[in-house]
Amino acid sequence: MRFYEFAHTPTIKPIKPMNPQQYRLYSLKRNKENANKAYKAEKDRQKIKAGQAELAKI
Repeated sequence: MRFYEFAHTPTIKPIKPMNPQQYRLYSLKRNKENANKAYKAEKDRQKIKAGQAELAKI
């Protein structure tokens, strides 16, 4: 790329480090999202297992 191609792109601003209160909220939010994913995966796994057991009866 040439210099004039870079001139029109927005610059990336540095991100300041989080203070302890912000990091606590961030980690709680991330843990909540991970727990929701794990819950959904377990529920889906149990549905599949129940469906396979139902097919085995037939």
